[in-house]
Amino acid sequence: MTEQAAAIQGDDALTEADRQGLYRVLLSRRDVRGQFMPDPVPDDVLARILTAAHYAPSVGFMQPWNFILVRSPEVRGRVKAAFQQANDEAAAMFDGERQAVYRSLKLEGIMDAPLNICVTCDRDRVGPVVLGRTHIPTMDLYSTVCAVENLWLAARAEGLGLGWVSIISEPALKEILGLPERVVPVAYLCLGKVSHFYAKPELAAKGWRRRLDLTDLVCLDGWDGPKDGALARELARAQDAAEDGTLI
Repeated sequence: MTEQAAAIQGDDALTEADRQGLYRVLLSRRDVRGQFMPDPVPDDVLARILTAAHYAPSVGFMQPWNFILVRSPEVRGRVKAAFQQANDEAAAMFDGERQAVYRSLKLEGIMDAPLNICVTCDRDRVGPVVLGRTHIPTMDLYSTVCAVENLWLAARAEGLGLGWVSIISEPALKEILGLPERVVPVAYLCLGKVSHFYAKPELAAKGWRRRLDLTDLVCLDGWDGPKDGALARELARAQDAAEDGTLI
């Protein structure tokens, strides 16, 4: 065994409790909208969550993210108005009963949550040529999404809910927050203590969509590649366990 491998097997090895805790956080993460409570997020908790986000992977280690903490009721009111305009436009894209169901859904907690966070991507942070971004220029945006996921999971581990407000005009959000041209608002998030977490994703619980079968999404060596029968059985078992809470 190499010295590096020995180190991983020693102090850096994760325990069974670590493994179980990670899966519990992953499987119980929810997009929270209507369950926010007014309690402020303590600074020490917020610092841990933002640190977790900052330790996300990034292409070329460029760390393109910034975190704009939106506490002002006036600023949040402007964001809420931009959401409402976009939401009305979105509702009109659905027909009949589907539109009625859409309008019945609460899709944001901008004024309810004690804190909003806009996670941005500075696409020029380290100049025009970035290690790992030379042929896929959007890798910096994908890196910022990794920071959002870290933030989301850390919030869940702290017992806080988080909701991603995606129904909003990007130009409107940039204007409200005064973002430079080069900076992209990747995620507008609502964060805070919640009254409860849904046992299943809210859109699944309310019949909007069901979770797809993982076995249909995994194939070998190409888009229409064959299935691995043995693996497919294990995938089905694992997804069933995730659904009934026994995966860990």
